[in-house]
Amino acid sequence: MSAIFPALPDAPIADKQPVTATHHGVTLTDDYHWLRADNWQEAMREPDKLPDDIKAYLNAENTYYEAAMADTADLQEKLIAEMRGRIKEDDSSVPRKDGPFAYNMRYAEGDEYPTYVRTPRDGGDADVLLDVNKEAAEHDYFQLGALNVSPDHKTLAWKADTNGSEFYRLRLRDLSSGEDGEHILEDVGSVAWATDTILFYVKVDKNHRPNKVYRHTIGTPQSDDVLVYEEDDLRYYVGVDRSRSGAFIEIGTGMNDENETLVIPTTTPDADPQVVQPRRQGIEYYVEHQGDDFLIMTNDNALDFKIVHAPVAASGHENWVDIVPHQQGRMIIGMSAYKDWMIWMERENALPRIRFVRAGEDPQTQAQTIAFDEEAYALGSDPSDEYDTNTFRFTYSSPTTPAQVFDYDLKTDERVLMKQVEIPSGHDPADYVTQRITAPSHDGAEVPLTILHHKDTPIDGTASCLLYGYGSYGASMPASFSSNRLSLVDRGFVYCIAHIRGGEEKGRAWYEDAKFGKKVNTFHDFIAAGEKLIADGYTAKQKIVIQGGSAGGLLVGAVLNMRPDLLAGAIADVPFVDVLNTILDDTLPLTPGEWSQWGNPIESKEAFDDIQGYSPYDNVTAQDYPAMLVAAGVSDPRVTYWEPAKWVAKLRVTKTDDNILMLRTNMTSGHFGKSGRFAALEDAGRSYAFALKAVGSV
Repeated sequence: MSAIFPALPDAPIADKQPVTATHHGVTLTDDYHWLRADNWQEAMREPDKLPDDIKAYLNAENTYYEAAMADTADLQEKLIAEMRGRIKEDDSSVPRKDGPFAYNMRYAEGDEYPTYVRTPRDGGDADVLLDVNKEAAEHDYFQLGALNVSPDHKTLAWKADTNGSEFYRLRLRDLSSGEDGEHILEDVGSVAWATDTILFYVKVDKNHRPNKVYRHTIGTPQSDDVLVYEEDDLRYYVGVDRSRSGAFIEIGTGMNDENETLVIPTTTPDADPQVVQPRRQGIEYYVEHQGDDFLIMTNDNALDFKIVHAPVAASGHENWVDIVPHQQGRMIIGMSAYKDWMIWMERENALPRIRFVRAGEDPQTQAQTIAFDEEAYALGSDPSDEYDTNTFRFTYSSPTTPAQVFDYDLKTDERVLMKQVEIPSGHDPADYVTQRITAPSHDGAEVPLTILHHKDTPIDGTASCLLYGYGSYGASMPASFSSNRLSLVDRGFVYCIAHIRGGEEKGRAWYEDAKFGKKVNTFHDFIAAGEKLIADGYTAKQKIVIQGGSAGGLLVGAVLNMRPDLLAGAIADVPFVDVLNTILDDTLPLTPGEWSQWGNPIESKEAFDDIQGYSPYDNVTAQDYPAMLVAAGVSDPRVTYWEPAKWVAKLRVTKTDDNILMLRTNMTSGHFGKSGRFAALEDAGRSYAFALKAVGSV
């Protein structure tokens, strides 16, 4: 099916300026290498510094996009109005009790951003801590990062990014006066308070690697800060946190599939960090403090993870004792420790559950489970900031049920609904159908699919479908509620999430079976999902629009090359499509840490061949492709703007069809698009208008 677009000006054609490089005896020619700015690091911070020729090409593509989508302007406005109508504008979060106060965030009607406030613990007048609307007023883009209150509740550490580059500036606010201190800390990653006046933070280097931990004292300049830890392994990224018990600063360093934790007692913040367990190849472990022990979630001889404990004074691997043993196919995905309780979340058959046990009791015989009845649903763990408590908070939603926030009393098993997300324009879950089916992939693997459609949508092959996937880094796609999706579903679309390999929906093996040379399983699974939806009458060939972002954009790009005949359209958001060139370039921010996912093509001919075999940019061929909408962000440090730009340039002169191909680059933001709860709806409105147009529904 070919979407109808208005008469258009000629599409931009990028110049070819061939650059060659030879690896493992193979010569690669890249006609569009010039789109990568030599000063990309500078331009990431200051987009105006982008070279004129690159800026001109990106702007030409944006102009072409505007012309191509001009006839959907009214539809986009209608979609945005619908989506905004489902957002409760005067809203607030459930207060979180911490010491003498209860903290929460509130939105006033019309506010793009929240205001953070606190009241006395048991209620009373609210004091404003941070009005993000006020701070964002002079910026086109504003993303709030850390928001950490000191142990004595007198100082607020907060950081913000104002251009999408993810280089954050940290400020310290005196909560008695509401004024920020004179010293600003630049390029800050994570933050953790040790004492009332001392905090630890991670500093990000010029290549966007968070690799150094500093100790800062309130009232002193950043130049006086003390370097506490520096990570020399380019594959590892560093973060800091404060244990819930308040006893330790935890320094976590690692990559996707391997890590190490160091601790510093908060009573002696100038002490040297001590390693809990030295790093070992392929071993992950995550630490919680409880009494005299560390509770540790690890994959050590446990593919789907287990929980062990060890004395704080002797925390090495040789002293680890299992308390929740490994069980194949049941993956432990998170753990929290209170003074008297251990709570963990696990996933089996793509469905999560929460389990808990009192400290000192046997989890194998005395653990309790918080379970749910719907066919597909999502859970979110939101443990208390307080260590000595019996209350555990979690969120529940499903594709048909808006999010609910519960407080669960671990002593009495009482579950209290604290908040039900409201849909002001109205929502009846009974109007919608959620189903969980499986699709057989090319090798027999059964791929779970979560399907949402309106009860009146005929399942006879006449409906259009938006098929969404990700499939990388072990990230599992939750079967959660999204009010935005209803704008497609109410127009007769079937919405499907494919829980493909590369995620961990079916355990760690589901992830491992899509790494290195097995990455193609991800793409075959997605194709199998489309074929299953067609076979079961949910949709038909060339009525499917696929969507994915970042590594999900790699998925979209690969499937476009492999099976374009299935599709009416494709939406690729900040897509990771120039995989081979990126993973060959160890000067890029993320590359060294990526080798544990894809292989190292610099050193390995096998990895080079594997990646070259599926990299979307390298496999564009002279064939028909469906209509395509590609989105990029000029300040994006994760998927640099030139990846989608090069891909579109190559597609435009290679493909053999007349279907529309559009690149829209946000010239003032990065990986996550527009900021603000309403401004961000523009991205969704744009994507959904394209999807409707691609299937001929406009």
